[in-house]
Amino acid sequence: MTDFAWSSAGAIAAAVDRGAAGAGEVIDQALQRIARRNPVLNAFTAVTADRARARAATKPRGPLAGVPFAVKNLIDIAGVPTLAGSKINRERPPASADATLVARLEAAGAILVGALNMGEFAYDFTGENSHDGPSRNPHDTTRMTGGSSGGSGSAVAGGLVPIALGSDTNGSIRVPASFCGIFGLKPTFGRLSRAGSFPFVASLDHLGALARSTMDLTLAYDAMTGPDPLDPVCTDRLDPPIAPSVPRGSDGLRIASAGGYFRIGAGPEALSAVDNVARALGVSREIEIAEAARAREAAYVITTAEAGALHLQRLRGRARDFDPDVRDRLIAGAMVPAAWAVQAQKFRRWYRDRVLRLFDEVDAILAPATPCIAPPIGQRTFVLDGQEMLLRPNIGIYTQPISFIGLPVVVVPVPQAGAMPIGVQVIAAPWREDVALRIAYDLEARGIARAPRPPE
Repeated sequence: MTDFAWSSAGAIAAAVDRGAAGAGEVIDQALQRIARRNPVLNAFTAVTADRARARAATKPRGPLAGVPFAVKNLIDIAGVPTLAGSKINRERPPASADATLVARLEAAGAILVGALNMGEFAYDFTGENSHDGPSRNPHDTTRMTGGSSGGSGSAVAGGLVPIALGSDTNGSIRVPASFCGIFGLKPTFGRLSRAGSFPFVASLDHLGALARSTMDLTLAYDAMTGPDPLDPVCTDRLDPPIAPSVPRGSDGLRIASAGGYFRIGAGPEALSAVDNVARALGVSREIEIAEAARAREAAYVITTAEAGALHLQRLRGRARDFDPDVRDRLIAGAMVPAAWAVQAQKFRRWYRDRVLRLFDEVDAILAPATPCIAPPIGQRTFVLDGQEMLLRPNIGIYTQPISFIGLPVVVVPVPQAGAMPIGVQVIAAPWREDVALRIAYDLEARGIARAPRPPE
């Protein structure tokens, strides 16, 4: 019997489609792995075993036939309470229907196996949760997964599922992808429906996927795209599937590395990873994304203001039920003057127009995903640009200026000899997920980017 623990989604679907394996067999193996490894990794908060077995019994077909997947627990699963990593939401009734992206993946043949741990209300870069405990990095279980999609990163990197969904407001897919050594896709803002997900910052929230290969990301992305009237910001664009174009690789694409802000403060592993990727692609040009530091500051103003307003009633009535770190930042956000938030949004429009001009000259930009490898769980500070800084709010220094204006990004994992992996962002122009995925595919084919298998 074939062991599918480390098989790609594409290989699983092909085996199921040709009858070499049954979906039930694949799902049983996945559930057994979850039962064995989740007590160590703490990736799952709910396992939908009965639903998964029933779905497998229908003999699903499609490009993801029989592929197990799981979703961050802010994404609705019919019959399961949507926790968003919080204590308060444990009192909510179960979701009445699946989120749009869950339904679309299942329509492509994939099979949901559960919900995944996350930072409370998605306000987190570490993967630590005071209610459910920290998700743990499969490469070293004393280290962080990154957040807030920490369970998603742990489940994929640990071989529990080949594909997981997460959310990314300021970096919450890209940070776990970097720390856990896997591929992650934050699409263009509005590309994938957010219907059926618990919000964090409505003007910045994205949903996306994490996987162990570029083509698995691509298959999931193609399955999930399309207009959705249930999400008012979801695009009406009807672009064709991009899977056929991804194997073209980076041929003909103009690529540059981000300098200035994106090299200040980065640790040696982060800089080495970007340089290795640039060298493999023959990239010699460096460009500066001007005002990136101010963009990060503005992203923080918008984040705290919108999130504080969203949770104001909960803060008034249930303050003691929040993680104290999350609570204090939300309270601070609720007191941000409206004029600050308005000014931040005005700057956002100006900054977006300025950055988009760069894509007249290049097709993609390379940048670090995180300034360092995954720190130990519980670490509170780290050294950034020669100064000791709080770790939790500063891990996303290189991701926030990009999600702030909704650009599509693929994080590619770059293994480090004798050390933890770290990721590199491949940033493209709006609606050009295909460009970022083509470059990721090329790097994977060259052996520069790959998701290393952790010890068990």
